Amino acid sequence: MAETLKSVRGMNDLLPPDSAKWNYFESRCRELFARYGYQEIRTPILESTDLFSRGIGEATDIVEKEMYTFPDKNERSMTMRPEGTASCVRAYIQHSMHRKEPVTRWFYSGPMFRYEKMQTGRYRQFYQIGVEAYGVAEATVEAEQVAMLYELYSSVGISDLTVLINSVGSGEDRGRYREALTAFAALFKAELCGNCQRRLETNPLRVLDCKVKTCKALLKDSPSILDSLSEASTAHFEQAQEALTSMGVPFTVDARMVRGLDYYTGTVFEIVASTESLGTQSTIVAGGRYDGLVESLGGPSVPAVGFALGVERAILSLDGDPEEYRAKPDVFVVSRGEAAAVAKLGLAAELRAAGLCVEFEHRATSIKSQFKRADKLGSHFVITVGDEELAAETVKLKDMSERTEEEVPRTEVPRLLDRRVKRMTEGGEF
Repeated sequence: MAETLKSVRGMNDLLPPDSAKWNYFESRCRELFARYGYQEIRTPILESTDLFSRGIGEATDIVEKEMYTFPDKNERSMTMRPEGTASCVRAYIQHSMHRKEPVTRWFYSGPMFRYEKMQTGRYRQFYQIGVEAYGVAEATVEAEQVAMLYELYSSVGISDLTVLINSVGSGEDRGRYREALTAFAALFKAELCGNCQRRLETNPLRVLDCKVKTCKALLKDSPSILDSLSEASTAHFEQAQEALTSMGVPFTVDARMVRGLDYYTGTVFEIVASTESLGTQSTIVAGGRYDGLVESLGGPSVPAVGFALGVERAILSLDGDPEEYRAKPDVFVVSRGEAAAVAKLGLAAELRAAGLCVEFEHRATSIKSQFKRADKLGSHFVITVGDEELAAETVKLKDMSERTEEEVPRTEVPRLLDRRVKRMTEGGEF
Protein backbone atom coordinates (compact mmCIF):
# COMPACT_ATOMS: atom_id res chain seq x y z
CA MET A 1 0.00 0.00 0.00
CA ALA A 2 1.41 3.38 -1.03
CA GLU A 3 2.29 5.84 1.69
CA THR A 4 -0.24 8.64 2.14
CA LEU A 5 1.06 11.85 0.62
CA LYS A 6 1.21 14.84 2.95
CA SER A 7 2.37 18.41 2.73
CA VAL A 8 5.95 19.19 3.76
CA ARG A 9 6.28 19.91 7.47
CA GLY A 10 5.93 23.61 8.11
CA MET A 11 4.28 24.22 4.72
CA ASN A 12 0.54 24.18 5.19
CA ASP A 13 -2.59 24.02 3.06
CA LEU A 14 -4.98 26.94 3.34
CA LEU A 15 -8.58 25.78 2.99
CA PRO A 16 -11.97 27.50 3.05
CA PRO A 17 -13.34 29.02 5.17
CA ASP A 18 -9.93 30.01 6.60
CA SER A 19 -8.96 31.45 3.22
CA ALA A 20 -11.88 33.90 3.49
CA LYS A 21 -10.24 35.49 6.53
CA TRP A 22 -6.99 35.81 4.59
CA ASN A 23 -8.80 37.36 1.60
CA TYR A 24 -10.43 39.90 3.89
CA PHE A 25 -7.13 41.01 5.41
CA GLU A 26 -5.28 41.03 2.09
CA SER A 27 -8.01 43.10 0.44
CA ARG A 28 -7.85 45.65 3.26
CA CYS A 29 -4.09 45.92 2.73
CA ARG A 30 -4.49 46.45 -1.00
CA GLU A 31 -7.16 49.10 -0.56
CA LEU A 32 -5.20 51.00 2.06
CA PHE A 33 -1.83 50.83 0.30
CA ALA A 34 -3.43 52.10 -2.91
CA ARG A 35 -4.80 55.11 -1.03
CA TYR A 36 -1.25 55.93 0.06
CA GLY A 37 0.05 55.69 -3.51
CA TYR A 38 1.67 52.23 -3.51
CA GLN A 39 1.49 49.92 -6.53
CA GLU A 40 1.95 46.15 -6.62
CA ILE A 41 5.15 44.39 -7.65
CA ARG A 42 5.50 40.62 -8.05
CA THR A 43 8.97 39.07 -7.93
CA PRO A 44 10.11 35.46 -8.51
CA ILE A 45 10.15 32.99 -5.64
CA LEU A 46 13.56 31.71 -6.76
CA GLU A 47 16.57 34.04 -6.82
CA SER A 48 20.36 33.81 -6.95
CA THR A 49 21.73 32.97 -3.48
CA ASP A 50 24.17 35.86 -3.81
CA LEU A 51 21.29 38.34 -3.72
CA PHE A 52 20.37 37.34 -0.17
CA SER A 53 23.88 36.80 1.18
CA ARG A 54 24.83 40.30 -0.02
CA GLY A 55 21.49 41.94 0.66
CA ILE A 56 20.55 40.47 4.04
CA GLY A 57 24.04 39.89 5.43
CA GLU A 58 26.32 36.88 5.70
CA ALA A 59 26.30 37.00 9.51
CA THR A 60 22.51 36.89 9.92
CA ASP A 61 20.70 33.78 11.11
CA ILE A 62 18.63 33.81 7.91
CA VAL A 63 21.66 33.43 5.63
CA GLU A 64 23.70 31.27 8.00
CA LYS A 65 21.02 28.76 9.01
CA GLU A 66 17.57 29.21 7.54
CA MET A 67 17.62 29.54 3.76
CA TYR A 68 16.40 26.86 1.35
CA THR A 69 19.43 26.81 -0.95
CA PHE A 70 20.34 24.31 -3.67
CA PRO A 71 22.25 24.09 -6.97
CA ASP A 72 20.22 24.18 -10.18
CA LYS A 73 21.02 22.03 -13.24
CA ASN A 74 23.78 24.45 -14.23
CA GLU A 75 25.30 24.23 -10.73
CA ARG A 76 24.29 27.79 -9.89
CA SER A 77 23.39 28.34 -6.26
CA MET A 78 19.70 29.24 -6.02
CA THR A 79 17.60 30.19 -2.98
CA MET A 80 13.88 30.30 -2.34
CA ARG A 81 13.30 33.85 -1.16
CA PRO A 82 13.40 34.17 2.66
CA GLU A 83 12.11 37.77 2.60
CA GLY A 84 10.87 40.32 0.07
CA THR A 85 13.01 43.44 0.30
CA ALA A 86 16.14 42.09 -1.41
CA SER A 87 14.10 40.92 -4.41
CA CYS A 88 12.40 44.30 -4.69
CA VAL A 89 15.76 46.09 -4.63
CA ARG A 90 17.10 43.73 -7.29
CA ALA A 91 14.07 44.52 -9.47
CA TYR A 92 14.47 48.26 -8.82
CA ILE A 93 18.08 48.11 -10.03
CA GLN A 94 17.51 45.69 -12.92
CA HIS A 95 14.72 47.78 -14.42
CA SER A 96 16.48 51.14 -13.81
CA MET A 97 13.53 52.56 -11.92
CA HIS A 98 15.58 55.56 -10.74
CA ARG A 99 15.77 56.74 -14.37
CA LYS A 100 12.01 56.45 -14.87
CA GLU A 101 10.68 58.23 -11.79
CA PRO A 102 12.10 60.16 -8.82
CA VAL A 103 10.01 58.26 -6.24
CA THR A 104 8.94 54.61 -6.45
CA ARG A 105 6.31 53.14 -4.09
CA TRP A 106 5.72 49.40 -4.24
CA PHE A 107 3.90 46.78 -2.22
CA TYR A 108 4.23 43.01 -2.51
CA SER A 109 2.66 39.87 -1.10
CA GLY A 110 3.43 36.19 -1.31
CA PRO A 111 5.11 33.15 0.22
CA MET A 112 8.59 33.27 1.78
CA PHE A 113 10.67 30.30 2.94
CA ARG A 114 12.89 29.76 5.96
CA TYR A 115 13.99 26.53 7.58
CA GLU A 116 13.48 27.67 11.16
CA LYS A 117 12.02 26.40 14.38
CA MET A 118 8.25 26.54 14.11
CA GLN A 119 6.04 28.29 16.64
CA THR A 120 2.65 29.98 16.75
CA GLY A 121 2.24 31.99 13.57
CA ARG A 122 5.69 31.05 12.25
CA TYR A 123 6.10 28.35 9.60
CA ARG A 124 8.69 27.30 7.05
CA GLN A 125 6.54 28.55 4.23
CA PHE A 126 4.99 31.76 5.46
CA TYR A 127 3.32 34.74 3.83
CA GLN A 128 4.47 38.32 3.94
CA ILE A 129 2.96 41.58 2.79
CA GLY A 130 5.44 44.39 2.46
CA VAL A 131 5.90 47.96 1.31
CA GLU A 132 8.98 49.63 -0.16
CA ALA A 133 9.53 53.33 -0.96
CA TYR A 134 12.59 54.49 -2.92
CA GLY A 135 13.86 58.01 -3.51
CA VAL A 136 12.73 59.85 -0.36
CA ALA A 137 15.38 60.79 2.20
CA GLU A 138 13.02 62.71 4.49
CA ALA A 139 11.94 60.97 7.71
CA THR A 140 8.31 61.79 7.00
CA VAL A 141 8.06 58.77 4.68
CA GLU A 142 8.85 56.20 7.39
CA ALA A 143 6.47 58.01 9.74
CA GLU A 144 3.78 57.84 7.04
CA GLN A 145 4.33 54.09 6.69
CA VAL A 146 3.94 53.61 10.44
CA ALA A 147 0.75 55.69 10.36
CA MET A 148 -0.53 53.56 7.47
CA LEU A 149 0.11 50.39 9.47
CA TYR A 150 -1.52 51.82 12.56
CA GLU A 151 -4.60 52.62 10.47
CA LEU A 152 -4.56 49.13 8.92
CA TYR A 153 -4.50 47.18 12.17
CA SER A 154 -6.95 49.51 13.89
CA SER A 155 -9.39 49.20 10.97
CA VAL A 156 -9.49 45.39 11.17
CA GLY A 157 -10.12 45.41 14.92
CA ILE A 158 -6.64 44.59 16.22
CA SER A 159 -6.37 46.71 19.36
CA ASP A 160 -3.81 47.18 22.16
CA LEU A 161 -1.21 48.24 19.61
CA THR A 162 2.20 49.50 20.73
CA VAL A 163 4.39 51.32 18.21
CA LEU A 164 8.11 51.02 18.98
CA ILE A 165 10.68 53.14 17.14
CA ASN A 166 14.43 53.58 17.30
CA SER A 167 17.33 54.72 15.16
CA VAL A 168 20.32 52.53 14.31
CA GLY A 169 22.02 55.49 12.64
CA SER A 170 24.61 55.52 9.88
CA GLY A 171 27.47 53.08 9.38
CA GLU A 172 29.77 55.36 11.36
CA ASP A 173 27.21 55.64 14.17
CA ARG A 174 26.92 51.86 14.38
CA GLY A 175 30.70 51.54 14.38
CA ARG A 176 30.92 53.70 17.48
CA TYR A 177 28.07 51.86 19.11
CA ARG A 178 29.50 48.47 18.20
CA GLU A 179 32.67 49.32 20.10
CA ALA A 180 30.74 50.50 23.15
CA LEU A 181 28.41 47.47 23.17
CA THR A 182 31.25 44.98 22.64
CA ALA A 183 33.25 46.49 25.50
CA PHE A 184 30.20 46.29 27.78
CA ALA A 185 29.26 42.70 26.83
CA ALA A 186 32.86 41.51 27.10
CA LEU A 187 32.65 42.00 30.88
CA PHE A 188 30.43 38.92 31.16
CA LYS A 189 30.93 37.21 27.81
CA ALA A 190 31.36 33.79 29.43
CA GLU A 191 27.85 34.06 30.95
CA LEU A 192 26.15 34.74 27.60
CA CYS A 193 24.58 31.96 25.53
CA GLY A 194 26.59 30.37 22.73
CA ASN A 195 24.77 32.35 20.03
CA CYS A 196 25.51 35.65 21.74
CA GLN A 197 29.17 34.75 22.20
CA ARG A 198 29.39 34.05 18.48
CA ARG A 199 27.46 37.20 17.57
CA LEU A 200 29.88 39.35 19.58
CA GLU A 201 32.54 38.28 17.10
CA THR A 202 30.48 38.52 13.90
CA ASN A 203 27.59 40.96 14.44
CA PRO A 204 27.54 42.45 17.98
CA LEU A 205 24.26 44.37 17.59
CA ARG A 206 22.43 41.07 17.21
CA VAL A 207 23.01 40.23 20.88
CA LEU A 208 20.23 42.73 21.63
CA ASP A 209 17.82 40.47 19.69
CA CYS A 210 18.50 37.49 21.94
CA LYS A 211 15.39 36.03 23.59
CA VAL A 212 17.28 34.02 26.24
CA LYS A 213 16.24 35.41 29.64
CA THR A 214 19.71 35.31 31.16
CA CYS A 215 21.16 37.21 28.21
CA LYS A 216 18.38 39.79 28.33
CA ALA A 217 19.03 40.32 32.03
CA LEU A 218 22.80 40.70 31.51
CA LEU A 219 22.31 43.19 28.66
CA LYS A 220 19.51 45.27 30.18
CA ASP A 221 21.94 48.05 31.23
CA SER A 222 23.90 48.02 27.95
CA PRO A 223 24.74 51.37 26.33
CA SER A 224 22.03 53.10 24.27
CA ILE A 225 22.64 53.37 20.54
CA LEU A 226 21.02 56.82 20.67
CA ASP A 227 24.11 58.06 22.52
CA SER A 228 26.24 57.11 19.51
CA LEU A 229 24.20 58.94 16.87
CA SER A 230 25.67 61.87 14.95
CA GLU A 231 23.91 65.24 14.85
CA ALA A 232 22.47 64.43 11.42
CA SER A 233 21.15 61.03 12.54
CA THR A 234 19.67 62.53 15.69
CA ALA A 235 17.95 65.28 13.69
CA HIS A 236 16.51 62.71 11.28
CA PHE A 237 15.13 60.62 14.13
CA GLU A 238 13.61 63.69 15.73
CA GLN A 239 11.93 64.55 12.42
CA ALA A 240 10.38 61.06 12.32
CA GLN A 241 9.02 61.50 15.85
CA GLU A 242 7.59 64.93 15.05
CA ALA A 243 5.85 63.51 11.98
CA LEU A 244 4.30 60.64 13.96
CA THR A 245 3.04 63.08 16.57
CA SER A 246 1.57 65.29 13.85
CA MET A 247 -0.29 62.29 12.39
CA GLY A 248 -1.67 61.31 15.79
CA VAL A 249 0.22 58.02 16.12
CA PRO A 250 1.23 57.12 19.70
CA PHE A 251 4.72 55.64 19.94
CA THR A 252 7.48 54.63 22.34
CA VAL A 253 11.21 55.00 21.73
CA ASP A 254 12.91 51.64 22.37
CA ALA A 255 16.67 52.20 22.28
CA ARG A 256 17.34 48.45 22.42
CA MET A 257 15.49 47.64 19.20
CA VAL A 258 18.01 47.10 16.39
CA ARG A 259 16.17 44.73 13.99
CA GLY A 260 17.67 41.45 12.80
CA LEU A 261 18.83 42.37 9.29
CA ASP A 262 22.13 44.07 8.46
CA TYR A 263 20.81 46.48 5.85
CA TYR A 264 18.90 48.85 8.17
CA THR A 265 20.07 52.44 8.59
CA GLY A 266 18.38 55.26 10.50
CA THR A 267 14.82 54.78 11.74
CA VAL A 268 13.58 51.27 12.56
CA PHE A 269 10.14 50.37 13.88
CA GLU A 270 7.93 47.56 15.12
CA ILE A 271 4.27 47.30 16.06
CA VAL A 272 3.44 44.97 18.92
CA ALA A 273 -0.05 43.60 19.59
CA SER A 274 -1.33 42.08 22.81
CA THR A 275 -3.49 39.12 21.79
CA GLU A 276 -4.19 35.78 23.45
CA SER A 277 -3.71 33.91 20.18
CA LEU A 278 -0.09 35.08 19.88
CA GLY A 279 0.84 35.15 23.55
CA THR A 280 1.06 38.11 25.88
CA GLN A 281 2.76 40.39 23.35
CA SER A 282 3.95 39.78 19.84
CA THR A 283 5.53 41.76 17.01
CA ILE A 284 3.14 41.77 14.06
CA VAL A 285 5.08 44.04 11.68
CA ALA A 286 8.58 45.48 11.48
CA GLY A 287 10.59 47.66 9.15
CA GLY A 288 12.79 50.68 8.78
CA ARG A 289 15.11 52.69 6.60
CA TYR A 290 17.84 51.07 4.48
CA ASP A 291 19.49 53.88 2.56
CA GLY A 292 22.60 51.91 1.57
CA LEU A 293 21.04 48.69 0.29
CA VAL A 294 20.36 49.73 -3.31
CA GLU A 295 23.93 50.90 -3.77
CA SER A 296 25.40 47.84 -2.03
CA LEU A 297 23.65 45.60 -4.57
CA GLY A 298 25.09 47.49 -7.53
CA GLY A 299 22.53 50.25 -7.99
CA PRO A 300 22.66 54.01 -7.55
CA SER A 301 22.76 55.75 -4.17
CA VAL A 302 19.01 55.88 -3.45
CA PRO A 303 17.36 56.29 -0.03
CA ALA A 304 14.78 53.63 0.81
CA VAL A 305 12.43 52.57 3.58
CA GLY A 306 9.95 49.73 3.99
CA PHE A 307 8.36 47.08 6.15
CA ALA A 308 7.11 43.49 6.08
CA LEU A 309 4.22 42.01 8.02
CA GLY A 310 3.53 38.34 8.66
CA VAL A 311 0.10 37.45 7.32
CA GLU A 312 -0.29 34.37 9.54
CA ARG A 313 0.26 36.43 12.67
CA ALA A 314 -2.16 39.09 11.47
CA ILE A 315 -4.83 36.47 10.79
CA LEU A 316 -4.36 34.96 14.25
CA SER A 317 -4.92 38.44 15.70
CA LEU A 318 -8.23 38.96 13.90
CA ASP A 319 -11.35 38.36 15.94
CA GLY A 320 -14.16 36.14 14.74
CA ASP A 321 -14.61 32.68 13.30
CA PRO A 322 -13.46 32.24 9.67
CA GLU A 323 -17.08 31.46 8.71
CA GLU A 324 -17.94 35.06 9.53
CA TYR A 325 -15.59 36.23 6.77
CA ARG A 326 -16.90 33.86 4.10
CA ALA A 327 -18.83 35.56 1.29
CA LYS A 328 -22.46 34.47 1.32
CA PRO A 329 -24.51 34.00 -1.86
CA ASP A 330 -26.83 36.84 -2.77
CA VAL A 331 -29.33 34.31 -4.03
CA PHE A 332 -29.82 30.54 -4.18
CA VAL A 333 -32.02 29.23 -7.01
CA VAL A 334 -34.23 26.27 -6.10
CA SER A 335 -35.96 24.23 -8.81
CA ARG A 336 -38.84 21.78 -8.81
CA GLY A 337 -39.22 19.51 -11.84
CA GLU A 338 -37.11 18.76 -14.93
CA ALA A 339 -38.16 21.80 -16.94
CA ALA A 340 -37.43 24.10 -14.01
CA ALA A 341 -34.03 22.46 -13.49
CA VAL A 342 -33.09 23.56 -17.00
CA ALA A 343 -34.71 27.01 -16.66
CA LYS A 344 -32.76 27.81 -13.49
CA LEU A 345 -29.50 27.60 -15.47
CA GLY A 346 -30.52 30.53 -17.63
CA LEU A 347 -31.85 32.48 -14.65
CA ALA A 348 -28.62 31.95 -12.70
CA ALA A 349 -26.55 33.06 -15.71
CA GLU A 350 -28.68 36.21 -16.07
CA LEU A 351 -28.33 37.10 -12.39
CA ARG A 352 -24.58 36.51 -12.42
CA ALA A 353 -24.27 38.76 -15.47
CA ALA A 354 -26.01 41.41 -13.39
CA GLY A 355 -23.20 41.13 -10.81
CA LEU A 356 -24.91 38.94 -8.21
CA CYS A 357 -23.39 35.94 -6.42
CA VAL A 358 -25.62 32.98 -7.31
CA GLU A 359 -25.58 29.34 -6.30
CA PHE A 360 -27.86 26.40 -7.01
CA GLU A 361 -27.85 22.64 -6.57
CA HIS A 362 -26.55 20.70 -9.57
CA ARG A 363 -27.53 17.35 -8.07
CA ALA A 364 -31.08 16.00 -8.27
CA THR A 365 -32.31 16.65 -4.73
CA SER A 366 -35.59 17.50 -3.07
CA ILE A 367 -36.92 21.01 -2.49
CA LYS A 368 -36.32 20.52 1.25
CA SER A 369 -32.68 19.57 0.67
CA GLN A 370 -32.16 22.56 -1.61
CA PHE A 371 -33.53 24.95 1.00
CA LYS A 372 -31.31 23.36 3.65
CA ARG A 373 -28.32 23.95 1.39
CA ALA A 374 -29.31 27.58 0.84
CA ASP A 375 -29.69 28.07 4.58
CA LYS A 376 -26.32 26.46 5.35
CA LEU A 377 -24.57 28.69 2.83
CA GLY A 378 -26.21 31.74 4.38
CA SER A 379 -27.89 32.83 1.16
CA HIS A 380 -29.67 36.18 1.54
CA PHE A 381 -32.47 35.29 -0.89
CA VAL A 382 -33.93 32.14 -2.41
CA ILE A 383 -35.71 31.98 -5.74
CA THR A 384 -38.00 29.00 -6.36
CA VAL A 385 -38.86 27.93 -9.90
CA GLY A 386 -41.36 25.15 -10.64
CA ASP A 387 -43.78 24.11 -13.39
CA GLU A 388 -46.46 26.50 -12.13
CA GLU A 389 -44.06 29.42 -12.02
CA LEU A 390 -42.76 28.62 -15.51
CA ALA A 391 -46.29 28.63 -16.90
CA ALA A 392 -47.13 31.93 -15.19
CA GLU A 393 -43.69 33.44 -16.00
CA THR A 394 -43.12 34.19 -12.32
CA VAL A 395 -40.82 33.05 -9.53
CA LYS A 396 -41.15 32.89 -5.76
CA LEU A 397 -38.69 35.21 -4.03
CA LYS A 398 -37.92 34.52 -0.37
CA ASP A 399 -36.04 36.86 1.94
CA MET A 400 -34.14 34.46 4.22
CA SER A 401 -33.53 36.99 6.99
CA GLU A 402 -37.14 38.20 7.15
CA ARG A 403 -38.56 34.74 6.30
CA THR A 404 -41.05 36.39 3.94
CA GLU A 405 -41.93 35.14 0.46
CA GLU A 406 -43.64 36.76 -2.51
CA GLU A 407 -44.40 35.92 -6.13
CA VAL A 408 -42.81 38.30 -8.63
CA PRO A 409 -42.67 38.49 -12.46
CA ARG A 410 -39.74 36.60 -13.93
CA THR A 411 -38.61 39.65 -15.92
CA GLU A 412 -38.43 41.79 -12.77
CA VAL A 413 -36.13 39.45 -10.84
CA PRO A 414 -32.71 40.95 -11.80
CA ARG A 415 -33.84 44.52 -11.04
CA LEU A 416 -35.55 43.63 -7.76
CA LEU A 417 -32.63 41.56 -6.46
CA ASP A 418 -30.04 44.11 -7.49
CA ARG A 419 -31.91 46.85 -5.62
CA ARG A 420 -32.48 44.76 -2.51
CA VAL A 421 -28.95 43.41 -2.32
CA LYS A 422 -27.56 46.96 -2.62
CA ARG A 423 -29.85 48.18 0.16
CA MET A 424 -28.85 45.24 2.33
CA THR A 425 -25.15 45.96 1.71
CA GLU A 426 -25.63 49.61 2.59
CA GLY A 427 -27.51 48.67 5.75
CA GLY A 428 -30.80 50.19 4.62
CA GLU A 429 -34.34 48.92 4.82
CA PHE A 430 -36.06 47.01 2.06
